[in-house]
Amino acid sequence: MPIYKLDKNKVTKCSVKDNGFGDEFHLRDLFADNLEELIGVRFIAKEYSTPDGRIDTLGLDENNSPVIIEYKWKENEEVLAQGLFYFNWLIRNKKHFELLVEKQLNKNIKVNWDQPRLILIAQGFGRYIIGAVEQEKHVELITYTYYQPDILHLETIYTPTEVKKISKKHRLDDTQEYNLDYHLNKTEKEIQQKFNSIRSRILELPEVEERASQKTGITYKTTKSFVHFDFRPNWIQVLLRDPVYKIDTKHLVKDVTSNAWGYKGLIKLLPVSNLDYIFRLIKQSYDSTI
Repeated sequence: MPIYKLDKNKVTKCSVKDNGFGDEFHLRDLFADNLEELIGVRFIAKEYSTPDGRIDTLGLDENNSPVIIEYKWKENEEVLAQGLFYFNWLIRNKKHFELLVEKQLNKNIKVNWDQPRLILIAQGFGRYIIGAVEQEKHVELITYTYYQPDILHLETIYTPTEVKKISKKHRLDDTQEYNLDYHLNKTEKEIQQKFNSIRSRILELPEVEERASQKTGITYKTTKSFVHFDFRPNWIQVLLRDPVYKIDTKHLVKDVTSNAWGYKGLIKLLPVSNLDYIFRLIKQSYDSTI
């Protein structure tokens, strides 16, 4: 997609910087230094040494899910196999990762192993990788384009949509899954209606992805998550990116930064809540991701 620079009602097309970042190390370091701003992931470590190699970046997302990120300077077919190799290391070393989180971020953070993520970032991906990741539940593909003079454009090429089965101890029957109905059935009808009204407005926003296939609730994201709904019997916990919003004249947003959830603001969606007001706050959180 072309990028244009505006100057006094005149447009100039920005040209692509052919050599990108110059090398893979520059690409890795730029993302590591700006990880939360670029893709909403808190930084844990870079070039992390394992017995069988070095992981480009380790992180923790807004839902406290572990994230492995592997970069390729240009299009490279080996990046998927390499990423899955390190993902396997992560799953086999959960306690080790949790100790890293405790050391780097906050000893009170509980790592959510429900949906660990592997993010692959490159200038492009071939059709073999794009086809192969459709069989993987945890892999995401992001492409980058570096424009002159210093403009970076990110695009999510693929995110998994497959729902995850509930373990037997939580299963109501053999067909129960983590999906929209699973979460809605946790709360009363009046709250369901309020959520559905807000949901329809969120999905009208450009480039929004809905993630309902997770145990902890429903998340909406662009390249970064901007709101998370956690369903309770007679209310919904709504988590936003920031602890304070200038438009929040009613002071509904509670600062929960100290909880180290990744999200810093909390609203309670109640039967008496003003949906227009709450949606405006969600829209502000969305705007901060684009």
